[in-house]
Amino acid sequence: MFNQNKNGTENKDVVYVFIDASNLWQAQKAKGKLFDYEKLRNFLKNKFAGTEIKVFYYTAYPADGTRNYSTDGRHKFYTFLKKGLNFIVRKKELKRISVITDEGQAIEEKGNMDVEMTIDAIHYMKKYEIAILFTGDSDFLALVTYLRNGGKKVYIFSSENNASRELKTGGDGYFDVLKIGGDIWGKELRHRSEKTE
Repeated sequence: MFNQNKNGTENKDVVYVFIDASNLWQAQKAKGKLFDYEKLRNFLKNKFAGTEIKVFYYTAYPADGTRNYSTDGRHKFYTFLKKGLNFIVRKKELKRISVITDEGQAIEEKGNMDVEMTIDAIHYMKKYEIAILFTGDSDFLALVTYLRNGGKKVYIFSSENNASRELKTGGDGYFDVLKIGGDIWGKELRHRSEKTE
């Protein structure tokens, strides 16, 4: 059981989940299936014996006109997360940066959401007892340490090939999402145009 009762505060057994969509997308590609986010939320609430669960989802999306396929499905997916599942969705447009390579000029896209995720985890710290981070980035080790020093339990979910060693051992537990049972997995992953990261 992951039931915690440190000091009898009102946040006892409240679980906050912080999902780095780009990290989860790598896991979904490796699995060949999409997550069923409603089942994932319920799985986490049950596993950590949460009396309440709040899920934050962080993603960057391509600017209009930068893809040769429709991105409408992606925005419908964000709306489903917000209105259908009551997730808090933090999103921003991918930044396009012109770079010079050996082959000439190219465009790189960047959409890092680490700062937004860290701010939320700290801002809402008094509201939860357990933090679950879906990320594999070693940069989050500082956040994990900060939260644990503040009396929180912190668990890391990522995929084995996409998680830093430091992060896997830095929290109160690590879980490989690819090894979680079939209950959290939904549709088969198909064309790139249909992905919903």
